[in-house]
This record gives sequence, C-alpha cells and structure tokens, in this order.
Amino acid sequence: MNLKQYEIEIRGLVQGVGFRPYVYKLATEMNLKGYVNNDSRGVNVFLEASVSDKDQFVKRLYVEKPDVAEIAAINVQESEMNLSTETFYIAPSKELQADVTRVSPDIAVCEKCMHDFQHQEHRVSYPFINCTHCGPRFSIIKSIPYDRPCTTMNEFKMCEICESEYTDPSDRRFHAQPVACNHCGPSYKAIWQGKEIRNYIEIVTIAREMLRKGAIVALKGTGGFNLLCDAQNEASVQKLRELKHRYLKPFAVMYESVRKVKENQVLNNKEEAVLTSWRRPIVVLKEKRKLSESINGKLNTIGVMLPYLPIHYDLFRYGGPECLVVTSANRPGEPMLVSNTQARNYLDPLIDLYIEHNRDIHNRVDDSVVRIINEESQLLRRARGYTPEPYDLTTSVEGGLAFGAEITGMFAIGREHQIILSQYIGDLTHMESVTAYKETMERLIALFRFKPEYMITDKHPQYESTRMGNEMAEKMNLPVYRVQHHHAHAVSAMVEFQLNEACLAVTWDGTGFGDDGRIWGGELLRCDRTHYERVRHLTYVPMPGGDKAAKEPWRMALSYVVSLLGKDYDLPCAFVERIGKEKIGTMKRIMASGINQTETSSAGRLFDAVSSLLGLCDINTFHAEAAMKLEHTGSIDDALEAYQINASNPWDLVPVLDGILSDINKNTATSCIAKRFHLTCAEMIAAALIKESSASGIRNVILTGGVFQNKLLTEILISRLQKEDLNVYYQTKIPCNDGGIPVGQLAAIAAYREKNKSNM
Repeated sequence: MNLKQYEIEIRGLVQGVGFRPYVYKLATEMNLKGYVNNDSRGVNVFLEASVSDKDQFVKRLYVEKPDVAEIAAINVQESEMNLSTETFYIAPSKELQADVTRVSPDIAVCEKCMHDFQHQEHRVSYPFINCTHCGPRFSIIKSIPYDRPCTTMNEFKMCEICESEYTDPSDRRFHAQPVACNHCGPSYKAIWQGKEIRNYIEIVTIAREMLRKGAIVALKGTGGFNLLCDAQNEASVQKLRELKHRYLKPFAVMYESVRKVKENQVLNNKEEAVLTSWRRPIVVLKEKRKLSESINGKLNTIGVMLPYLPIHYDLFRYGGPECLVVTSANRPGEPMLVSNTQARNYLDPLIDLYIEHNRDIHNRVDDSVVRIINEESQLLRRARGYTPEPYDLTTSVEGGLAFGAEITGMFAIGREHQIILSQYIGDLTHMESVTAYKETMERLIALFRFKPEYMITDKHPQYESTRMGNEMAEKMNLPVYRVQHHHAHAVSAMVEFQLNEACLAVTWDGTGFGDDGRIWGGELLRCDRTHYERVRHLTYVPMPGGDKAAKEPWRMALSYVVSLLGKDYDLPCAFVERIGKEKIGTMKRIMASGINQTETSSAGRLFDAVSSLLGLCDINTFHAEAAMKLEHTGSIDDALEAYQINASNPWDLVPVLDGILSDINKNTATSCIAKRFHLTCAEMIAAALIKESSASGIRNVILTGGVFQNKLLTEILISRLQKEDLNVYYQTKIPCNDGGIPVGQLAAIAAYREKNKSNM
C-alpha cells in the first residue's frame, strides 16, 4: 500500500469538546498511525495513511464529530515530517503566541454523566461530574490552549482513578480537562444556622427542605451565584423580590423536566429543541396556566429553563419543589456575584441557606435568554452556553475593540476574520457594572491574546462606554472611530447574514444618538457596511423631562397627543383621572416652555405612550415594561384590521393616534386596540419598505433594534412582508437589541478601513 504523510489542520470549536479523544478513537479504529495535538489555533493531526484512508478519515471528521464541536475549516497538506510511530497517540499541546482558537462555551451536564452520577462508584452523588461532552469551559478558562493547567481546575490534583480515566483513550473522560471525582475534585460547602456543612447529601437534603418551607437559597453555579426559591410559594417569591429590590420585573423559573414544562406552558417542537439543547438557555414561553402573578405579573409569557447542573436535579428529587425561581445573586444594579468572600459577606445575613463551592469562576457568565419568533430562535441575552463563540467575516477585523452601547453592556474584539463578542455584563449606568465590564475586557484581551490597534464607540457623548473608549485610546495613543447607533444595529444584521450589498434597514428601538443631536429610534436606513442614509423616521416629539420620560410613559402619552393632535385635544378620561389634571397642566406648561426636553423619533417611546394611554403602564419599573404589557395585551386571536395610515406618508402618526383615541372613547376592548396598534405598525413598516424598495431597487430588508424582540409585531410584519418580493432578514444569532451593537461597530469600521486602507 502506498502510504503518505499528512498534516491536517482543524479550525473551529474543537477544543474543550472532546475532539482530540474523538480523533484518537477514529484513527485507532481505522488502524492509522500518527498523533493529534492542540495548539493555540485549534487541533492538528499528523497522519500516515493511503490517499483513500486519508479522504475517508477527513470525511468522517465532518460527519461523526462530537455534537458540540463545530468545524470551520479542515486544511490538508502532504508532510515531510518522517513520522516514526507504530501507533496513534495524543501529543502534548503546543502554544503559538500569535494565534488563537475558539473557546468552548460552558456545556450542560450530559445524560451519560447523570447516569454515572447515580451509578459510578467514585462519582455517586458527585455534583461536579463532567466528561469530554459536558461541563464547565469558558467560566473556568484562564488562557489557551484549553488544558487543565490553563483553567481554575489546576489546583485540584487528579487522584489515581481520575488520572487513569484521563489517560485512557477508551474512556469518555480521556483528556477531559475538568475531570474530577469525590476523592479529588471541587466540593460544596453550606452555611446554615451558623454552621458549616460539607457533606453534599446533607446539603441538598437541607436545601430541599428549606425550599419547601419557603426559604431563599443562595447557590454558586457555573458562572456566578443564583438565588432560588419555591416558585409556587407567594410569600417566598415576594421575599425574594424585596431582597433584590426587583418588585415587578418577571423572574425566570426552572422545571425538573420537559414533562413538567408541558404541563404548565405551551411548548412547540422548536422551543423544546432549544430548551433541551446543551446550551440550556432560558426560553421565553407562552403560559398554559398561570403559575403565579408574583413571578411574571399579568404577562402571558414566562422565562423557563431546565437543570444544567447535577445539584439542580437533586433539588427537585425526593419531594423537592415542583418549580424553582432562579435569578442572579447580586446587589441592586450590580453584576452577578462570583467571589465566595463577597457573596458570603453580602448574602449570608439576607438569606436562609448559603451554598458555595471551591472552584473559582474566572469568567462571570449569566444565563442566556432565547425567544422563538417565526420558528427561529432569537437570542435576546447572550451569555452562558453561547459566549465566546465568534462571528466570521470576510474582512479582517484584527486589532479592533468595540465598546458597544450602555444599558446592555457588552464589547467585542477583532481577531483576524472573527468578531468575539463578550458575554452580557450589565447596565453601565451602574459603576459596579463598569468595573465588571473593565475586568471582563482585560480577561478576554488576555485570553485571546488581543492587541488593540483602534477603538470604536457609539456617537453618544455621554455613554460610559464612549468615555471608556476615548480614555483607553488616549492612554494607548490609538485612533477612535464612532459609529452611529442605528447603523451599528443594521451592520450587525449584515454580519449575521453575510450581506455586503446595499440594504434597507428598519431600526426601531428605544434610543440612539442621532446625527442631528436628537434621539433617534424609529428609522428606515438605506445603507451598506460603510455608509447609511436616513430615508424615513417617525415623527419627532419632545421628551418632557428628558430621560425621565423614558421611565414614565405617561409623559410620552401626553407629548404625543399634545404634539400631534394639539394641546386642547381631549385626553382619555381614565388617563386624566390616573395622572391628575394638575400634573397634566404642569407638564403642558413645561412642554410649551421647551425647557429640559430632547426631541425623539423613538419607536420605543411610541410604544410607551400607547401603553400608557391604554392604562397598561404609566411608570416603567423595569426596562421595556410598558412595551411588554402592550404586547401581552394585544396577543389575542381576534381577526382585526389595522388603523388607517397615510398612504403618501406611511409613518405619519396622526391618523394612527387619532384612531387609537377614538377607539378608547368608544370603550373598545383594550386588547383589540393593542392588537390593532401592532397591526398598524406592521402595515406602516411594510408600506414604507415597499415604497422605498420600488424607488431604490433594493430588495434586501433588515429588521433590527430592540422593538423586534416583540414577537407579536415581528411575526405580523414578517407574514406581511413575505407577500412582497423582498428578502427579509431578522436577527437570531446576534441580539437585535443593544447586545449586538459592538458587532456592528466593529464590522462597520473594519469595512471602512479596508475600503480606505490606501489612505491610512
């Protein structure tokens, strides 16, 4: 047989997912000689084989790879390495200083490990059980390549049994970096009634009993601490709300099984697939029966997740609660707690049971949130299970550091042709979140061996992220680029769908600093990656009291009525009764004076206004509360028609607002008005897109911005646009909210620099 030697480079998500053990088993099964190793770029295979065996080997790499692995590319070259081995083996990892590979997200515990959790002698009830197919990854990694010494597992020396598994090619834990057992691995410790408890069985037994009695339990998980309580205990949930100062914002809940979810929520096949995936995100579902108004108020949707750690399963067993509230443990306005010392000092006096473990969390990572819209999973919050998966580009983004927006604190770094988006960190109007943002940035820069060459910020001069970008650029003597907020939204969608040509982008959200110094948020852009033109926008109205109007929707309701229909237009009686004549009169005088009121074209503020006019929400106690209640109220099956729109100017809000107020005066059901408003918004957008597409010849249409997290609006609009000859793109993998802004910022400036590199 004519044998040749080959060097096979495999790039993608191929570290921390059992890829080297898989390669070893495949090569051994095929009786091939050589070795496999990790380096900083990915996995390398050095192989001696015939041409046909080599081709079969590469084909099987693609087809039979581990479920979590993702192969971006396989490069095969003949080699002159003169391999002198009669076997196939796993060689030590190599480090290439300039190059990086993909880092695996954290992976939910797998079924095989849960079987071992009950039956494998040295791992019975071992809560940190893992294998090459599951367990912590991103949360514990400090540097690459992904080997145990480069993780927070380094301090735990493997016992003889674990080491034998780790070095046994036939074992599922062969080269599983976090491998451990009851003899040698991390362990839990509880503090209860002033005593320390270290026996795991005793800890979970006490926890179950305490939860059944209405206790609040703090539990250290994969990427930080969580607070748990029995979701069906009203007093317990209210106690948790007081502790968190989170009085109305919905909580997410955890069920033990899909069966339990189906008993309480509506779950279609797509939702079930995402819910049960190895990523284990929170999935927003429609309620079948109301669990508790203390969980999500009167909303008909609820965030649901399944267990992703062995201890989660144990909390449900042997008569434990049927459903748990699971929320991040943090001080109000601060990021998720990860330090044992900080968590113990803050939480222990406030809760009933405190449970920590002694494996350090290097990278803080919260739960991800997904919603199925139009049968596609839309990523709303990108964190555990998704971070730090990169986004691929054809243009180099090397050296770019994008600082994102503000309310949804995230950033992105550029390595070669990939954008690495950080996990969700928090609201950068809180200084503790700013500290966490800086720490996360330092760690990702180190992890991916990133060297900044240029900075990109939002155009808003008062964003904390803008200030940090300017500060860092000045300190490092690097250039700063600024990208308009809504252009960044549009370009983030172009990255997801690899669009390089001109597009029409509907960018509807709450706020974004406009080129004219006013607040944008209801825009239609004609754009590509480097340029944009604002071809249409919602009517400008003042925001009485400035930013306070975003927190008090009644102000925007008054502003829209007075600005568009006149100061003497009769407001709904119920609205006047709730707000008060004196308060309304004062605000009208302030509006007439022009003092302290920025003008806005924001769709988010329009949704606020309508929500308040309908009596659904006059004060936002959490972000987007008014809009969420408006969507909930309009989610009815009644066949209704949109309000009349201005054919020559589809985004003229006067006929829409007049129609809403007329319906209110007729005592039309609030649900019908809310549904008609969503239908009208969809018709307004569709009419504008058809008009602009006809004039420009552009067929690619993007829907982006936080408003398109609204399932009711988005599905109505997509259904409407599918009747037209348009290519419609709405984001699923990159958040359409401000979490996607850093991706758009980085891609826009990379395209600009590529276009103008001869002048740089």
